[in-house]
Amino acid sequence: MIAIKRKSGKIYNRIQQNVYPLPDGELEYLTYPALTQTNVVEHLFTTRTGGVSEGIFAAMNLSLNRGDDPEKVMENYRRIGLVLSCTPEDMVGTDQTHTTNIRRVTAEDKGKRILRPGDYHDIDGLITDVPGIALVTYYADCVPLYFVDPVHRAIGLSHSGWKGTVNRMGLCTVQKMQEAFGTRPEDLIVAIGPSICVDCYEVSEDVAEQFTGWKNVVFPGKKPGKYQLDLWECNRQILIEAGIPEENISVPDICTCCNSEYLFSHRASQGKRGNVAAFLKLKEV
Repeated sequence: MIAIKRKSGKIYNRIQQNVYPLPDGELEYLTYPALTQTNVVEHLFTTRTGGVSEGIFAAMNLSLNRGDDPEKVMENYRRIGLVLSCTPEDMVGTDQTHTTNIRRVTAEDKGKRILRPGDYHDIDGLITDVPGIALVTYYADCVPLYFVDPVHRAIGLSHSGWKGTVNRMGLCTVQKMQEAFGTRPEDLIVAIGPSICVDCYEVSEDVAEQFTGWKNVVFPGKKPGKYQLDLWECNRQILIEAGIPEENISVPDICTCCNSEYLFSHRASQGKRGNVAAFLKLKEV
């Protein structure tokens, strides 16, 4: 199992590394104990291991729009499906443009933005109460947000970069699940996925100003006119404000940029990269 650099200093529900054996090697993926313990979902966050893509996309690239060979990307999806006991036909992807738009996924959406084009645009979050559908969102430093409602058996998966965070994507997802499924915030089990840490996330003054009034999320940068932004803490605060108990929120201890050989990082690669992905699937009853 590949050694990874972990962050410390806060209370974490430690992310677990897992291995799935393949004929030509091993596929490593990450999971959260708190989500697993609900016993209503299967989930994972991919790493760069176990795929067939090459070059800057090596090896487990899940992006179909960055120039990788589509056949290799589909093989990567099939391999992830082995872990989740599903096929690409059971998966539904997003069309991420840093919005807070969220789509309710039904059985009719199966395969969209994976095997075939989707009839939706500008979608950064997905929710469903349909068992067997694997929701998929994509990352290379931005923040994944996993939501599990074990009471109403419903799930949500959202992408939150700095724009999504300042516009409170986490709160938007909770509200959407409340409207669609009757979800109560106090019942939700939530995980903030692997993403860029405060030490690596340098932003300009105009971005830092967007977070004026937030507590303990913006710090002086390493260069004049630059700042360090803590997206993990921002999203944790948003989730607490949404009514989710603090003890129900898992915070990451793995940074994509610190581990760019293991996880794709836009910052570390200067944009020459593929995408890792978050997967969340409601189990069949």
